[in-house]
Amino acid sequence: METGSAGSAEDTGAGDGEPVWTGLPPGLLRMRRLLLVVWLGLTAVATGLLLGLTAGPVWASIALLPSALTAWGWVMLGRNWRSWRYAERADDLLISRGVLWREETVVPYGRMQLVEVTSGPVERHFGLASVQLHTAAAATDATIPGLDPAEAERLRDRLTELGEARSAGL
Repeated sequence: METGSAGSAEDTGAGDGEPVWTGLPPGLLRMRRLLLVVWLGLTAVATGLLLGLTAGPVWASIALLPSALTAWGWVMLGRNWRSWRYAERADDLLISRGVLWREETVVPYGRMQLVEVTSGPVERHFGLASVQLHTAAAATDATIPGLDPAEAERLRDRLTELGEARSAGL
């Protein structure tokens, strides 16, 4: 998987046949893995204590199930994070994601109606933001999660500028 450097104005992919892909920063993976460990870890401890105190130590071994899910989820989150990427081309933005079912969204700049940068409390704690693109068709709304806030703002400003330029020509 080819990735470009995040935030570089030269990585637009314009002028050559192959787009320059930019992967997501590792902060998103850290955030998701920490949330996985916290929630499933708390579930394992609570299940183990509850079953250990009420049904006996043999039943408390059921608490190993959330631990196994944590290990499986750790690997799956890594694969999912690596599958996300985006590329800015001359006329559109490409967003690619998915491990089993690969999904690639092409959003023409002239069709963009609104570009939002959002950041919930957990994302803000980890220094992350998401860029959400709205078009006339609700089915083609696209999101790029887990970006650095500076990159999210740069992308929003660039997409807004390109969208205004392309829609003026319609």
